[in-house]
Formats: sequence, structure tokens, C-alpha cells
Amino acid sequence: MAMNAIHRALAPLLLLALLLGLGGCSAIDVLNAITPASDYRRLQNIPFDAGDLRLDVYRPAHARQAPVVVFLYGGSWEVKRTYTKDEYKFIGEALAARGYVVLIPDYRLYPNVRYPAFIEDNAKAVVWTHAHAGDYGGDADKLVLLGHSAGAYNAAMLTLNPSYLQQAGGERSWIKAMIGLAGPYDFLPLTDPLLDEIFAPARPLESSQPINYVDGRNPPMLLMAGENDDIVFVKNTNNLYAKIKALNGPVEKVVYPKMSHIKIIITTATRLQGQSDVMAHIVDFIQRKVGTGVAAQ
Repeated sequence: MAMNAIHRALAPLLLLALLLGLGGCSAIDVLNAITPASDYRRLQNIPFDAGDLRLDVYRPAHARQAPVVVFLYGGSWEVKRTYTKDEYKFIGEALAARGYVVLIPDYRLYPNVRYPAFIEDNAKAVVWTHAHAGDYGGDADKLVLLGHSAGAYNAAMLTLNPSYLQQAGGERSWIKAMIGLAGPYDFLPLTDPLLDEIFAPARPLESSQPINYVDGRNPPMLLMAGENDDIVFVKNTNNLYAKIKALNGPVEKVVYPKMSHIKIIITTATRLQGQSDVMAHIVDFIQRKVGTGVAAQ
């Protein structure tokens, strides 16, 4: 029995080590393969605009008046470096298991589009969510944005710059909370030729940076990052947090001394939550800002 208990305790650590060693798409494939499929319903490929953009909904069993989380995935805003909504079953399940209605939209990427089209697509997804959350047991007045990496950038731009949602027919006030994991919010000067091309339409270039839209009137924001992140440096989180605080805006920050760019997202998965408290912080923040849903009988 003791040996079996040791094996059970070591299993998540070994899985985490495997996933971190694989990295990228291979790690996510493994994670999705072991993601539970019970206690929620996944509705796939629902169109949310006049084009071909679609989203998936993860609806918990018996959801009623539940908080609604729109998850925006990352990947450098570029087709070759980005997954799709289908790769994020693990986080849809993990959040649905906590009682949240989760929507994961796809959005257009370079070279098909450049800045700011991907933000505009995400704005359309939020407007659709606000209109249809109740159809899936969610409460549109408990709408939360959650993003990782480039997705955290997109979420921050929607939260800090009211114009994107307004142009899509929505309001920034619909966003009751925003959570950013390892987001790039203040990344000038550009040193990557690919980013030069993606953000070329921005005039001036400073207009592409979330930090430059801080006005102190933003919805509550939780910014999380790792000091070991060598893809999106932690200064992005620290700088945005400091700017919002300086203008007396509602913001919280969690910086992990030892956390990589991929670990901060994969440890939200149900089978890996014991390896970090990322999901615990997410859940605590959502509960404090929008409360919980009511379980239907």
C-alpha cells in the first residue's frame, strides 16, 4: 500500500516532467489525451460572426447563472506558432469542473491578418458571449476574460482599450474581471522581424501596447507570470501592474520565482493542479469578483 501511495504521489510530477520536456504541441496533445470527459458537455464549432470564426463551449452539468470565462489562447499571433481552440480541451475541462461556463474562440492570425484584426475577432467573441451566455447556463453579468501569452495580450487590450468592444457593439463594462497568464503588455522595442511585420499597421507603434491604454478605470485585473519565463519576460507583468497601481486601478499580481512560459498554463489542467497554485489563484479571483453560479436541481 505504501508503495502504491508513493506511485500515486509521483505520477503528477512525472507527467509534468514529461510535458515540460516535450514542450509545445506534443505536450498539449498528451495533456488533452488524459483530460477527463465527464461532468461537462463540449459544444464545438459554433459560429460567432458573419465569417468563418467559431468557438467551443464547455458547459458544466447543471450549470445555472454560472460565471462565464472566455479563454483566449496564445501563440505569437502567427499561424505556424499558434494552436487552435481544439488544443485547449484541458483548460476548458478544468474550468468547467469548477462550475464555470467556458468559451474558447478561434481568431485570425498572421499571415492571413495583421494587427489589430486578432483583437477585433476576440471582441466579436466577447459580444457573442454576452448575448448567448444564458443559452448555456451562464450569466452574462459574470463575464471574465482569461488569456495566456498572446491571448493575454488580446484580453488586456480588450480590458484596457474600450474602443474594441465598442466597435463590435459591446461595452468594456461587460468585463467584470480579466486574468492574464504570462502576457506581453509592454514589449517595445520589437526585436523579432516577425513581430515587425505583424504590428506594422500600428501607427504609432506605441499604440499596439496594452500598457499605453491604462487609465485607472479598468475592470479588476489579475496578472500572473514566472521569473523563469524566457519567452515573455516578467517585466511585462511588472510594468503593467505598476502603471495600473500608479493610476489607482484595480489590479493584483502573482509572480512565481520558478515558473516557465508553458508550465503556467499546463498546470491549470485538472491532473496537474497539485504542481502549482495557478488554478487556485484563478478560482479565488473569479469568486471574489463575480461570485459563483447556482447549481440547478
